[in-house]
Amino acid sequence: MTWVELIAAIVSALGVWLTARRQPWCWPIGLVSVLIYAWVFVDARLYSDALLQLAFAGFIGYGWYRWLQHLGEDGLVQVAPLPRRQAIIHLAIGGVGAIALGAFMHHLTDAALPWLDAALTAFSLVAQWWQARRHVAAWWLWIAVDVIYVGEYVYKHLLITAVLYAGFVVLAVIGLRAWQGAGRQPAEASPTA
Repeated sequence: MTWVELIAAIVSALGVWLTARRQPWCWPIGLVSVLIYAWVFVDARLYSDALLQLAFAGFIGYGWYRWLQHLGEDGLVQVAPLPRRQAIIHLAIGGVGAIALGAFMHHLTDAALPWLDAALTAFSLVAQWWQARRHVAAWWLWIAVDVIYVGEYVYKHLLITAVLYAGFVVLAVIGLRAWQGAGRQPAEASPTA
């Protein structure tokens, strides 16, 4: 499985790098990576992660559509603010999702790390939603989630993926800075929803 994991890691890193640069091509490249990673995670019995990849596939279509509607004259996606109330609601939904998915995986599967994997899955979905909606806050959540993922993948001996997620932390910091800078620039008149 190592060569498949390596290919998934390379494609995934390219997708995140393009996302940090606000390039719409991040979405189709991301689709390829999540489909490969779904296979890797099933093999590792990280079922919540495998389900997450399938959910990401759905978000990818939505995100690509949303980003194409909000491109600046430079061809890059315009960032949008995230109201505090929405952030709190989305994080609460992530918490409820983590508990529900964790209970399911703990009681009905042979998942290796049911609670941790479920929590990371739920909050990754929140981060992906925010990213599709062009919110800078997505990068803060990705940083937190990816740091924890590094430990999970080291524990599960998915070392290529652990290195990838360490790289994701670096890319998330780069993305955060780039998106914060883009958010401070005067934006063309466009809806933020």
